[in-house]
Amino acid sequence: MRVMRGMRSGFGGMLLLCFGCAEVDPVTAPVVSSSDAVVYDIGLMGGRVLDPERASDSVANVYIREGRIARITTAELRAADVVDVEGLVVAPGFIDLHVHGQDPVSWDFMARDGVTTALELEAGVLGQAAFHERAAGTARIHHGASAGHIPARVFAMHGIQSRSSGAAGSAETGWMTDATDESERAALLEALTGDLDAGAIGIGMGIAYTPGARPDEVRAVFQLAADREVALFVHIGGQANPRDATPLEAVLEHAEATGAALHVVHLNSSSLAIIDENLARIDAARARGVDVTTEVYPYTAASTFLESALFSEGWRERRGADYGDLQWVATGERLTAESFARYRAEGGTVIIHMMKPEWIRSGVAHAGVMIGSDGMPMVPGAHPRGAGSHARVLGKYVREQAALGLADAIAKMTLLPAQRLESFVPAMRRKGRLREGADADVTVFDPAEVIDRATFEDSMQASTGIPHVLVAGRFVVRDGELVEGAAPGQGIRAAR
Repeated sequence: MRVMRGMRSGFGGMLLLCFGCAEVDPVTAPVVSSSDAVVYDIGLMGGRVLDPERASDSVANVYIREGRIARITTAELRAADVVDVEGLVVAPGFIDLHVHGQDPVSWDFMARDGVTTALELEAGVLGQAAFHERAAGTARIHHGASAGHIPARVFAMHGIQSRSSGAAGSAETGWMTDATDESERAALLEALTGDLDAGAIGIGMGIAYTPGARPDEVRAVFQLAADREVALFVHIGGQANPRDATPLEAVLEHAEATGAALHVVHLNSSSLAIIDENLARIDAARARGVDVTTEVYPYTAASTFLESALFSEGWRERRGADYGDLQWVATGERLTAESFARYRAEGGTVIIHMMKPEWIRSGVAHAGVMIGSDGMPMVPGAHPRGAGSHARVLGKYVREQAALGLADAIAKMTLLPAQRLESFVPAMRRKGRLREGADADVTVFDPAEVIDRATFEDSMQASTGIPHVLVAGRFVVRDGELVEGAAPGQGIRAAR
């Protein structure tokens, strides 16, 4: 990639479509004067600029100053750092609502996959202040978390304040299987309220992991979300059989009854063979006024803790899978009945090979469905979705299979996630767009080359074809390499 310092020539006569034609929004208004005398921090020159909000697609120059998109124009203006991106797509930075890997190694892989904001919204955390303190000054990309129903339940029932969504390693299991009594439920709701007061991004609920949570407990959490005007990010309950829609229908009913905003996580692994039917159910609910959205990840395998309630008696029938479909992350081995029992007692992470390619294609291509990686912490043997989900969508499903168009794919990874949050997370009103005044979270990729490289055999492989990624106006990936020491990522919080 050719990188130049100074002025770049040869862009006279290019056509710019729609930029600048929208009504001025005070949230996203340009942050600098339009004077040509301004020297911008960075100029991305001659790329194919895609803004999903305005459905604009044109060749232009993008100028960045003080962490914002300052100018988008065909004019050649002055910039301290000028980068030639001719032939590349310039898009908003990708926003992932579903990332369990909230650590520097995982953030590095996410950045090389084009992600500029990675949020832990399904499992969530207990203790917003501690979460943000751990990430301060070390995060390459933006980060944030919901208030977690599971850790709040663990705390209310056992007095254990665990960072883990499943309290892995704890001898206590009642948080999974037992119903809460009145005092425990009050403590649970108080813990969630405290994190919402501290800026938690909604409430995360792993209903599949807590079969002991009775409908009245679940309804109370939905009502709390409705009262606070925040969204719930829900892993629906386990199916009684592979064609049972009851778990999805149950959360849709809770959302409709309370008025809570609902986001159903990883609909692919929660639906399996009935993904098309469940997509239709969500569309029908939206048509009758339910505020519901969903996401998928672009892989045919799931991943979770083997000791969790998902593997209680009858799991093979519920999941349509067998022991040999389970891959033990620590060694890469496929399990048997004997090793399943041994490792389940020990506790640890498995990859579950249980989905068909056509199910994934349906979810990825369906209108309005977002891309959420469900990325696990990146360690050797981990599920590759934490390293390659976004490049995989662009390379496999857009370029190779033509399952959806490029503009649609970008919207699913940028604008739609931002819009899901922006009513209660003010920072998201400036993300997911590529327009003047928006945050300078930018992903630059080669549509002819972008692809994931992480595999189930070798997960520690970064995506390729994404030469530049900027977070808050700073390069975190440049010429395909991580920028040493770059940690401009900021903690994202909801309005309090």
